[in-house]
Amino acid sequence: MFKTALAAIAAAALAAITLPASAQTMLKFSHTDQQAGARQAAAQIFARKVEELTQGRYKVQVFCCSQLGNDPKNIEQLALGGIDFTVSATGSYAPHVPSLNLTMMPFLVESYAQGWKLYDESKWLQEQFAKAPAKGFRFLSTWEAGFRSMTTKDPLNSPDDAKGKKLRTFPNEMMRWTLEAMGFNIQIMPLPEVYLAIQQGAVSGQENPVDTIFSNKFYEVAPNVTLTNHVYSPLPLAISEKTWQKLSPADQKAVTEAAQVAAKFSRNMIAGNDDNQLKEMAAKGARINAKPNVAAFRTAVQPVYAKAREKYGADVDAFLKDAEAVRARVK
Repeated sequence: MFKTALAAIAAAALAAITLPASAQTMLKFSHTDQQAGARQAAAQIFARKVEELTQGRYKVQVFCCSQLGNDPKNIEQLALGGIDFTVSATGSYAPHVPSLNLTMMPFLVESYAQGWKLYDESKWLQEQFAKAPAKGFRFLSTWEAGFRSMTTKDPLNSPDDAKGKKLRTFPNEMMRWTLEAMGFNIQIMPLPEVYLAIQQGAVSGQENPVDTIFSNKFYEVAPNVTLTNHVYSPLPLAISEKTWQKLSPADQKAVTEAAQVAAKFSRNMIAGNDDNQLKEMAAKGARINAKPNVAAFRTAVQPVYAKAREKYGADVDAFLKDAEAVRARVK
């Protein structure tokens, strides 16, 4: 009897040790933003909400600052199931869903309100997003990064100032076409290498949304911040399809709700913080050009739309039509 009781106590003790561990699954979320960036803040919101809405069955561990890889590597790992979540510019997913290159066409929208409406309601865009599960991941919500602008060593007011200058950007076909049409020579490199590359003169500047410029302190080495707003560049949050299929319907719903909560936080944070970050950069020596010759940049990039039509056909005008409708409705 004593041995039976002892065995029961041991079994109970073992259960007490093992049950909590088995009851909670750790999920990996990798992104390239800095600790001080809006992506990291939204990722922490998302992680807390997932744990809350799944009653602790799932915990999200966030890896910032390219710890697990740059954007292309993160998306590749997402498709393979090596990580569970990532968030990146829409164009970064284009190697897997090529039509998403068209989201990087220049000057599609002119305000955050227009951008949100476009991403939430464009029928064409929803059809492209629906292609992702077959590629190994699916989109949960659209987070915000903002409109892409320039930071350069020399002043930049029009395409005339861009001619011959080497500018860093991320690997995206449409972005390359746009920047080359403006007159830049393009250099592709991972985000963590950009600060030193500018500092050492390997490139004369880079382009990114204000929050990314601020959190990576690019204005320290390229102090001319020019608000071209040439591309609207939000950040779709994606989950590995392998991870998604392992979730129960209730947990799929919980993760989706967490993604939407984090998206609202991200949008509000970015839209409300651009001016504050620009003021802080100016106070630290950055020269903010809030009114460059945008008309000249718009003219310079006109060939990009024709080039896109040659490769992507009717998809170009379908998306441009959605964007035009949004601009007409939302001021």
